[in-house]
Parts: sequence; C-alpha cells; structure tokens
Amino acid sequence: MRILGLDLGSKTLGIALSDPSAILACGVETYQFPENKFSLPLDYITHFIDNNKVDAIVIGYPKNMDGSIGSQGHVSEDFRSALLERITIPVFLWDERLTSRMVNRVMISADVSRKKRKEIVDRLAATVILQSYLDSRK
Repeated sequence: MRILGLDLGSKTLGIALSDPSAILACGVETYQFPENKFSLPLDYITHFIDNNKVDAIVIGYPKNMDGSIGSQGHVSEDFRSALLERITIPVFLWDERLTSRMVNRVMISADVSRKKRKEIVDRLAATVILQSYLDSRK
C-alpha cells in the first residue's frame, strides 16, 4: 500500500511517497506552479497517482494554534474536494501545525544555505506530514 503525502502552498506542492509497506516516507520533489493556479497541481497529482500506484493521499492541513481553520486550511479543504472529484482513492487531511517551521529549524541547525532550504522545505514538510500519518497508524 503506497501513500502519497502533500504539502500544499500557494505556489508549490511538496510531494512525498511511502514505501510499498507504508512504513517509511520519502521526499520525492517540489512541484512549482503559478500562484493560486491549483488546477495544475491537481492535474500533476492525478497523473502521479496513476504512474505510482498510490492507494491513499494525505494532505497537510494547516490549522491555527488554537485549532481553528485559517485561510490556507480552507485552501487545503478545497484542494481535497477537487481531488476527490477526479480520483477514487481516499484523501485525508492531516494536521501540519509547525511542520514547515520545524523543517526550517532543522535545516538551519544543519547549516543548510538559505537558497537550498527554499528549494527543499516543501518536499521535506510533505515527508514529515506523511511520516507523522504513517506513525499514527501503528
């Protein structure tokens, strides 16, 4: 069972994929698209699912610290709904509070350059989101 993890931003989509046994998450790539043109990542993910035999999807669900849903959380909900209109596999929203901040902090402590951090933060955030989901299933 392969599970796809996504970290959706306004211009980027971090992508991670589990191993076939759904134990480990591995960062795949960061897909870039014009700001708020979500039809492009929807098309991309639809093809990705077909080419990689994905059985489920986990989308990062940004919540405010008080648990309420902000504007980016609503974007994730809308993206999930649009994705469910195109595919038949389950799509879950997964709380991602502080994921990107944590990834950035780890990269800074590892002395990763600002340019390199910008290139990989979304892919790593997707990996953390997916791994968190996978770990919760044990």
